[in-house]
Amino acid sequence: MVLTSRIFLCPDFQPRSTYRQEVIMTQMFMHNKFVSRVSDRFNRWAQMAYDGLISLVDFVFSPLQQGIGMKRMAYVFVLPNLAIFGIFILFPMLLNFIYAFTQDPNFFLPDRAWIGTQNFNRLLTCQDFLQPGSCAEDLFWRSIYNTIQFVILQVGLMVLFSLITALILNRKIKARGFFRSVFFYPVLLSPVVVALLWKWILQDNGLFNGVITSLGFPSVPFMTDPTWARFWVIMISTWSNMGFYTLILLAGLQSIPTEMYEAARMDGATDFQLFQKIVLPMLMPTMLVVLVLSLIRAVQVFDVVYAFTGGGPGSATLYIVQYIYRNGFSSPVKQFGLAAAASLLMAIVLVVLTLAQLKLRNEEA
Repeated sequence: MVLTSRIFLCPDFQPRSTYRQEVIMTQMFMHNKFVSRVSDRFNRWAQMAYDGLISLVDFVFSPLQQGIGMKRMAYVFVLPNLAIFGIFILFPMLLNFIYAFTQDPNFFLPDRAWIGTQNFNRLLTCQDFLQPGSCAEDLFWRSIYNTIQFVILQVGLMVLFSLITALILNRKIKARGFFRSVFFYPVLLSPVVVALLWKWILQDNGLFNGVITSLGFPSVPFMTDPTWARFWVIMISTWSNMGFYTLILLAGLQSIPTEMYEAARMDGATDFQLFQKIVLPMLMPTMLVVLVLSLIRAVQVFDVVYAFTGGGPGSATLYIVQYIYRNGFSSPVKQFGLAAAASLLMAIVLVVLTLAQLKLRNEEA
C-alpha cells in the first residue's frame, strides 16, 4: 500500500533493484568505452611501430637487393646463423685441433710450442693395452675400458627395455596414454636433476638405505662400492633415456599394417610367431636407428655421471668425456693439448658410428 502511494505521488520513482541495474549498465558502458579507446590507441601505436619497422627494413634491404640481386638475398638471411655457427662451432673445433698439436700448459696459442703428435703418442703409448697400469696415461685407458663396458651394457639394456615397453604400450591396454606419458617423462628432466634425485635416494643416509636399515639389515654402499656405482650409473642412464627410444620404437610398431597381423592370426600364428616373423623384421630398420643413436649417446655420457658420482669411487665410473673435462678444466694443472688429443680420438669414433648409421639407412632405403 505504501509502495503504491509512492508510485502514484512520484511518477519518477523506481524500485532500488532497477536503479542498481541502471548504475551497473552505465558503469559497463563507460568501461567498454574506455577499453575501446585504449584498444584503438594501442592499435594505432602498433600500426605506427610496424610501419616504421617495415620502412627501416625496406631502407636497408632495398638497395642491398638491387646491388646483389634477388637470388643472392637468401645468403644474406642465412648469414647470421652461419656467423653463430662459425663462432661457436667451427672456430672452437679448429682451435681444439691446433691445441692437440701444441705443448701444455700455457693457454694462449702464441705461448704454446708446436710438438706435433706427442700428445697422441702419450695417449697411445702402452706396454700392454689390456693393462691400463702399463700405459703412459693409465687414466685415459681406464676411461676407455669403462666407456666400452658402459656402452655394451647400457645400450643392450636400453634397446631391450625400450622394445619391451614399446610392445606393451602398443597393445590396447587401459590408460595407455597415461603410461606413455609416464615412460616419457624422465626424458624431459634435466640430467643433473635426475642425477641429484637418485643421489639423494642412494647415498649412505638416503632413502634406500633408510628402508634397508629400518628392516634390520646393514646399509649398502651403493655409491662407494665400485661395482654398485657402475651398476647404478647404467640403470639411471637407462631409466632417464629409455622413454625417447621407446617413442621411436612405438612409432615403428604403429607403422606396421594391421592387415599383416590379421592374416597371420587367421593362419593360426601365436604371439611369439607374430613377433618373430612380422614385428622383428619390420621393426629392424627402426631398431638399427635406435641402436646407433644410443651408441653415440652412450659414448658421450658425462652430465649424469659427473653429477652422480663425479667419476668415483676412484676411477670406477670415469668415462672418456669426463677424462677430457678433467684434464682440460678441473685439473690443477691444465693439460689442454692432452684433452684436445683425446677429444679428437673420440670424435673419430663418433664419426665412424655416424657413417655406419648413414650407410645402414641408405641400405634400408
